[in-house]
Amino acid sequence: MKKGFSTLCDLRRKEIINVCTGTRLGCVSDVEIDLDCGKIIAIIVPEHQCVFSFKAPQEYRIPWDCISKIGDDIIIVNAAYPMDHSKI
Repeated sequence: MKKGFSTLCDLRRKEIINVCTGTRLGCVSDVEIDLDCGKIIAIIVPEHQCVFSFKAPQEYRIPWDCISKIGDDIIIVNAAYPMDHSKI
């Protein structure tokens, strides 16, 4: 088997770093898959929120093309702001 991630569980353990801003975005919570061709289209990362926040939960949708490198512990993305925010 190739080195890297082999399951969604492996991918979810990795932290996302935006190389454009140097910010930590969090960990992968979900993926968007094109079922027709079987490819990952985007990764979904929940936005950090305060415990006492009354706003609706938000998430980042990061296109697969924005991923620069997948390492053992982190995923480096090259995503300029504003990224695609979508409500859960």
